[in-house]
Amino acid sequence: MSMYHQPWELVPNHIRGKGGREIDKFRGVTPAVDYDAGSEAWIGSVTHVGNPPADKPYYGCSEVTLPDGRRMFLFEAIQLAPEEILGKAHMEQNGTGLGVLIKYLDAQAQYGLQCHPTRPWAKKMWDSDYGKEESWYVIGTRDDTKEPAYILLGFKEGVTREEWEKHYYANDLSALENLCHKIPVKVGEAYFVGGGCPHALGEGCFVIEVQEPADITLGARPYSAIPDAWKKPGENEALYNERLLGAYVYDGCSYEENLRRWRAPRKLLREGPWGQENIVIGPDQTKFFSFTELTVNGRAPMYRTGFPQVAIVTAGQGRLTWADGEMAIQKGKELFFPVDIPDFAIEGDCTLVLCNPEGATF
Repeated sequence: MSMYHQPWELVPNHIRGKGGREIDKFRGVTPAVDYDAGSEAWIGSVTHVGNPPADKPYYGCSEVTLPDGRRMFLFEAIQLAPEEILGKAHMEQNGTGLGVLIKYLDAQAQYGLQCHPTRPWAKKMWDSDYGKEESWYVIGTRDDTKEPAYILLGFKEGVTREEWEKHYYANDLSALENLCHKIPVKVGEAYFVGGGCPHALGEGCFVIEVQEPADITLGARPYSAIPDAWKKPGENEALYNERLLGAYVYDGCSYEENLRRWRAPRKLLREGPWGQENIVIGPDQTKFFSFTELTVNGRAPMYRTGFPQVAIVTAGQGRLTWADGEMAIQKGKELFFPVDIPDFAIEGDCTLVLCNPEGATF
């Protein structure tokens, strides 16, 4: 059978930011350590970082090991036979991109307070077809942090743009953070982060992030306070402030309403004697991407949406089977599933997160 009709193994990576120990632990790498540039891993990515280093133009793009043993960037592999690998429906919706970006984020220290643009704002300010709605699925927490794992997410009730701008221009980060809800988090919880919503991943959080395939991040520091190396060509102070301050959506609410707005309850997709598959993030939160969690103890057919998928084995071990082959899987394995894998099934005692692009339906 063609290699375009069976699962592909993704090559693990680490990129940017201080951290990464929990990613190593999750993957079974020893010794598990923190890196100066390793708190993120981009999984099944055909998206590079917003400003890649000159010597690494594809920084952020994932590599794949094809069934014939060749190793290349995933975007290069897709170009070998795009319609066969992605499917016609996917290409009509997302072109030869994946339409979704998946990451591990391991916060050794709190990430900076930030927001991402909605699609209309991204189109207006960057001529980008994608904004950056995203979601977090908590799969671990550190046990050696100063306080339990938390996130900052959403404006408190009554916050105005004028109040935000006052502290922003004063470069008072602690005051800005105090305008946002601080939420303790537990393993197994999922949160949606809408465009324009202020947020920060707190110290000690280890999450799978599923998002739109863009790298447009807007911090909470004025132009005068950011290093020259971060300043983009052609972006002066006025444009920087307009892009940033106009991206936030100033619609705060109470703590309880904020949780109802952004914390995502699971929704059963299917179940059987083999286990169950639940929608973690789906149409109730966004139409731009989705992901499910499949827990199997036995043998189950794989549920296919008619689109390609990126998969992460989050627990246990087992094997994937298809018309004329099989592949052993275990916790930490990262995979790409072309659109058409005949007689595709899974067996064992394991859990997978299955990530879908825009257009996939249940």
